[in-house]
Amino acid sequence: MNIICCLASRFLRFVVAGFAVFYVYSASAAPPADLDLALVADITDGWPLAVRHAGDGSGRIFIVTQQGKIFIHDGKQLLQQPFLDISDRVYIPGYMGDERGLFGLDFHPDFARAGSAHKGEFFVDYFSKSDGKTVISRFKVPAGTPNVADASSEEILLEIEQPYSNHNGGDIHFGKDGYLYIGMGDGGDGRDPQDRARKTDNLFGKMLRIDVNGNSPGSGACGLVGNYGIPASNPFVGSSGACAEIWAYGLRNPWRWSFDRSTNDLFIADVGQGSWEEVDFQPANSTGGEYYGWSCMEGNHVMIASRCDATPRVAPIIEYSHSAGNCSISGGYRYRGPIPGMNGIYMYADYCTGRIWFAEDTGGNWVSSEWRDTDMSISSFGEDEAGNIYVVDLNGGIYRFEVPAVANDCTLPNEVITGMVQNGEVFNCIADESIQVEDFVVETGGHAILKAPEVYFVVDPVNPQPIDISGILQVSP
Repeated sequence: MNIICCLASRFLRFVVAGFAVFYVYSASAAPPADLDLALVADITDGWPLAVRHAGDGSGRIFIVTQQGKIFIHDGKQLLQQPFLDISDRVYIPGYMGDERGLFGLDFHPDFARAGSAHKGEFFVDYFSKSDGKTVISRFKVPAGTPNVADASSEEILLEIEQPYSNHNGGDIHFGKDGYLYIGMGDGGDGRDPQDRARKTDNLFGKMLRIDVNGNSPGSGACGLVGNYGIPASNPFVGSSGACAEIWAYGLRNPWRWSFDRSTNDLFIADVGQGSWEEVDFQPANSTGGEYYGWSCMEGNHVMIASRCDATPRVAPIIEYSHSAGNCSISGGYRYRGPIPGMNGIYMYADYCTGRIWFAEDTGGNWVSSEWRDTDMSISSFGEDEAGNIYVVDLNGGIYRFEVPAVANDCTLPNEVITGMVQNGEVFNCIADESIQVEDFVVETGGHAILKAPEVYFVVDPVNPQPIDISGILQVSP
């Protein structure tokens, strides 16, 4: 009997030796006690700010450095030649902590699609060396050099004149709707002196949404270059005096934010002024237009009372204070990777202290707990194609959340199988006697074959935990 099983819903069913067995997910996540950070790469040429993947099945990660270079780790090693080097046009910071440089990277949804007019396209967000503007640009990767992009292929989509050197945002991501979302800070200085974030006649303190496949003329007030389209469903389209690019507003400096790859919910980590850091949330079914409170509020606390009016405000789901040395939030991702017990956890960190927190939704109320107090200057988090999460240390280290590998000897009688099969791997276990399977994960793209006279899937009767099969499992008793 040969059964192929895939995880498709809240319930997981295996048919083994003629019996149907059901497992139900536990109500809450439980990170493994042996969860750790493993060093994947050490960047010596620049300060790393982001980790991205191309969605092309290659397993590569792309590491963005503030000095204008992007490097590739191909799964085995860090490639020495940069994937992209635009240090000639990016403002090169003279000290760690400067808020200018190369910030963001994402790949066109059709980046790997054969025959698409957008194959090989990717986008960056940087602070210009020549004129101090925020620049959103498109680049292309030649078919013959998949690990080296063409730096001369730049097409500028959007430029925004920056009044100050700080609060530049810089994170960009494509949503599942195919549009590019851009996080913009409030323009800089302190306490938003021109009250830009609350006003919809400018692009500062906003989440923008544009169509990179379209084009329209730049308006001057809402972007000096306009080589992009405006989605018709953007909330301020047709509103007199408002910039149609705006998706949400009232943000101070959304330095790092992310989409939940499973639900497409949006998590925005917004850097605070002097007392409170926050995480804002937008559900996937939102039609945009949310106001997140800056500069009336900092977190759940009044900042400038005279700027508080009757405009409905969306309160943060998470906040933390600047006590104990905290100073600036670095937003992360909601975990959807291969480590058992981590599913659904949102992780974030503080840049100054290096503390990492895990947050969990407990029926609409987000509860955070400190996971580890590190000595890193955590500038960002990253996610690869398989859902693994990376911690980015501005000092150069790129770390991945991992659990120690467990050796399985299938020649032993009554062997207990644990561990995981990662993307692209094949795990074969053929035993002469019974096999027990506990906490065994087959990652998407992985393939496991278990063969024995009897195969038992073991679940804790007190806290039911499923065997999370997100790839393919073949059971052959």
